[in-house]
Amino acid sequence: MISVYDLPTVNAVLNGTSTILLAVGYTFIRRRRIKAHRACMLSAFGTSMLFLISYLTYHYNVGSMPFRGEGWIRPVYFSILISHVALAAVILPLVIVVLTRALRKRFDMHARLARWALPIWLYVSATGVLVYMMLYRIPALSKVEAALPPGAF
Repeated sequence: MISVYDLPTVNAVLNGTSTILLAVGYTFIRRRRIKAHRACMLSAFGTSMLFLISYLTYHYNVGSMPFRGEGWIRPVYFSILISHVALAAVILPLVIVVLTRALRKRFDMHARLARWALPIWLYVSATGVLVYMMLYRIPALSKVEAALPPGAF
């Protein structure tokens, strides 16, 4: 049984999956494989919606996780986090508009807006995985490093 404390890992997997689907979907449309593009983009949207549900569930039940890194990594982490959060707030309505235009067969309007939405969506999905790594995985490595004798790394 999955615990609410497992959800950050689930979220990272969903974000990573969305990133891959977006990249593959882009490749398909560049090759004019419209049905495959549509399947990838609808799957990316579904995966992103599952992420959003899981993310909100986790933060409702657990709250926020403070960043424990120190030194030069702190401003790097917060720069990534701030841009990620700001663009995440923008991308959801943007994706809904792009998706609606495609489903209504307004492909000229869809393509015009998708040129802006895709890079933002890719950035948000990819940095979501990066934020997870920096928040939940990299600090664990520093604990391992601290337990080893000096010069082991």
